This record gives sequence, structure tokens and C-alpha cells, in this order.
Amino acid sequence: MPHTQVSDIQRDRAKQLRRTMTRAETLLWRHLKADRLAGLNFRRQAPIGSYIADFIAHSCKLIVEVDGESHDFEERIRHDERRDAWLKSRGYRVLRFTNDDVLKDLEGVALSIAEAAEQATPLSLTLPRKGGGNPATSASLTSDVDGAEKL
Repeated sequence: MPHTQVSDIQRDRAKQLRRTMTRAETLLWRHLKADRLAGLNFRRQAPIGSYIADFIAHSCKLIVEVDGESHDFEERIRHDERRDAWLKSRGYRVLRFTNDDVLKDLEGVALSIAEAAEQATPLSLTLPRKGGGNPATSASLTSDVDGAEKL
């Protein structure tokens, strides 16, 4: 995935957020890091546009947010809605959990994330092995002595 330019201010803010993660974010990060959850590669406190996502898996376009009490206020809720709409317009799905959700039911949160990632992961097309191909079309091809294919 091509990287977009990140301002020095955004980069510094993301670094600061990584150093000062909440207890709930730290606990969830232990489950997400090192491809432990469904083999996904999550990044923490990652800049995206003018926002910083708590956790993001670019491969399945999934963002996980862990919200504290500050997200209970009307102004913050409206900000989160605008942010989520912007992220959704870029193809990302946002899951939100409270600190309490993570601290009291970490396994349930991890299961929810794994299920969302599974739904979001695009189906991969498997290509035939070398020499495989479509039996209907390969039967009509024959090789001559020079190895060239003829119909």
C-alpha cells in the first residue's frame, strides 16, 4: 500500500501516544501485536490522514479504537462520527470498544475483532499450479516437435 506523507506534527503525536497508551490499549496491543490475532499485522497509534488510529490492520482495512470516558461527551461523539465517516469513505471499517470492554472482556473483544477482520478480508483468487489451467481449454492445445503450441 502506498504511503501518504505524514507531517512531523502527526508523527510526533503518534509517537507520544504510543508511549502513553492507556492500560486497556496496552492490554489489547499484547493480543494484536506480532500477528497473534488471525495472522493480521496491526500497527498501533498510526497516522491516517489528519487522524491517528489506535490500531489499524491495512490488509483488511480495519481500525480498532479503544475509547475512554472522554468519548461520552456530545462534542466528542460528533467528532468521532465525522472521523468514522471520513475513514469509511476511504474503505476502512471502524470498531469501537470502551476501556471497560477491553479490561473486563478482553477475549470477547479479541473475538469481535477477529470476526470483523474475517468479514473484511477480501477473498483471494487461487491461481492454478504450473501446468494446471482450465482442463476444457488445455485439452484443445497440443505441442508439436519444436514445443510450440498448436490449436
